[in-house]
Amino acid sequence: MNKNVIAIDGHASTGKSTLAKRLAKRLGCLYMDTGYMFRVLAYLGLKGRYITQDSLDGTALMKEVGGLHFSWTETPKGLAMAFDGKVYGDEIRTEEVSSKVSQVAALKSIRDFLLQQQRALAQDHKVIMDGRDIGTVVFPEAQFKFFMTADAEIRAERRHQELLTKGMKSDFQTVLNNVIARDQQDASRSIAPLRKAEDAIEINTGHLTVEEVEQLMLQHLQ
Repeated sequence: MNKNVIAIDGHASTGKSTLAKRLAKRLGCLYMDTGYMFRVLAYLGLKGRYITQDSLDGTALMKEVGGLHFSWTETPKGLAMAFDGKVYGDEIRTEEVSSKVSQVAALKSIRDFLLQQQRALAQDHKVIMDGRDIGTVVFPEAQFKFFMTADAEIRAERRHQELLTKGMKSDFQTVLNNVIARDQQDASRSIAPLRKAEDAIEINTGHLTVEEVEQLMLQHLQ
């Protein structure tokens, strides 16, 4: 049993990242955003044109990033995750990047690369990790595991409003189609598909506030 890791898995836009950040702050842990890691690689793939509208050259992408690594770096807001020394922001949160994340995550070479990085980053710290396979593949021995879910329409509306709040262009139907497509890709991929660990605590966040979900999680952790 690994007492240093709290694993939070679940569907896209269920509030995993927000809750993981809040709990990390409350419990004095480091927050490890695995979605951030996949987004960075998807962003670099698009930037280097290894990913286009119709194709994905996984071999070329791995050749580009394989010798680099994620690390914890000090920022004015505390420790943050950097890749090759750079901390990424809103540039990896666009719908273009979002639409390619699941394709990148389906590549075995990418998953193996990030699996090693995730375990290394958690080796010397107490961490809260959110993703798709933390409790099933990355840290199946984690003492605490949660699985977040909610209806696709509710998740799409949350994502839509988040993008608008950040001043980005967003169309609800496009966001909904992306959420549904990501669900299908995440659940059907042959490598580390999205699924609930047998010992994970499932929480439907659809009609609960962030504060209510946080309290539920704290009750289980305590």
